[in-house]
Amino acid sequence: MKRREVIKKGLVGAGTVAAATAISAPAMAAERIEITMVSTWPRDFPGLGTGAQRFAQRLSDMTDGRITAKYFAAGERVGAFDVFDEVASGNAQMYHGAEYYFTGKHPGFGYFTSVPFGLTATEMNAWMRFGGGQELWDELSAGFGLKGLMCGNTGVQMGGWFRKEMKTAADFKGLKMRMPGLGGSVLAKMGGSPVSLPGGQIYENLVSGAIDATEWVGPWNDEIMKLYEAAKYYYYPGFHEPGSMLSVQMNKKWWDALSKADQTIIEAAASMENEVMFAEFNAKNGSALERLLNQQGVQLRNFSEDTYDAFGEASEEVFDEVQKHDELAKRIHESFVKSRREIGAWNNISDTAYVAQRNRVLGL
Repeated sequence: MKRREVIKKGLVGAGTVAAATAISAPAMAAERIEITMVSTWPRDFPGLGTGAQRFAQRLSDMTDGRITAKYFAAGERVGAFDVFDEVASGNAQMYHGAEYYFTGKHPGFGYFTSVPFGLTATEMNAWMRFGGGQELWDELSAGFGLKGLMCGNTGVQMGGWFRKEMKTAADFKGLKMRMPGLGGSVLAKMGGSPVSLPGGQIYENLVSGAIDATEWVGPWNDEIMKLYEAAKYYYYPGFHEPGSMLSVQMNKKWWDALSKADQTIIEAAASMENEVMFAEFNAKNGSALERLLNQQGVQLRNFSEDTYDAFGEASEEVFDEVQKHDELAKRIHESFVKSRREIGAWNNISDTAYVAQRNRVLGL
């Protein structure tokens, strides 16, 4: 009896040890993923470039190095405007950039950065996540072998830097201005000559006189670019980019082959950067504007209402042309307009109304 009891206890003990060993043993190691990531931004460029690099680093941090992204800034592997083809072809797995650089591929891409009289950052997030924007972007991108995610936002952008005062809409006739996307198309409708340049080439072109004016982002980034050295008139508000969304686009075949867990990790990292970048621009623009005005002699100017009305009229002409491109472009525009109307009506009595009253009371 005692012998049988000892044997029984021994078996139970061995089973317990085996179970404990099975529980404590590490799960089968997940596959390591190495990503080649290209970008439209200069290396270490504050906000845009550092945001892209921060996203790449976060992929490694979130996975203890299992997922790594080798980051190439503009010009290090391919040119800034060549990243689309580099990823669509499968030569790289991912790019970080602004979709409106690729309206030559399809005008619908402009809506997924920003368009004239478009959405603010918070409105863009609402459209993308709950208004059908992401689904339309997926459909558009899939046609080029891509899959995109929101990955940053600059917020409302300034109207631009000009060598002369822009008193009326007529002052835009013959103006050579760096302005990509559908905003550039509006400029052309007003008699101007839009020029599309990557960020790293703007300063030299403005200083040399190759362009007469430029838009970039806002006070923080514009101060770093030293655009005030070539143009002193700084206009607001920008009609062309009220909430510029940045993107990470991935090769769709590569994306589809990932596990759901790894897709979710990438989505989470992109969503985090979408929020962090927007916060950074908002936090730093105010102090940068003070320095531009008080230390660099920049002249802050407001576009006249007549000029803004002209922006609006030209924008509608551009939108009419975009919708005629194809059925998908029409659906993207209609979805955008629906969200702009519904969210904008709410903002009139929420954010917009509150901020106006708060600033009035505080004298801001």
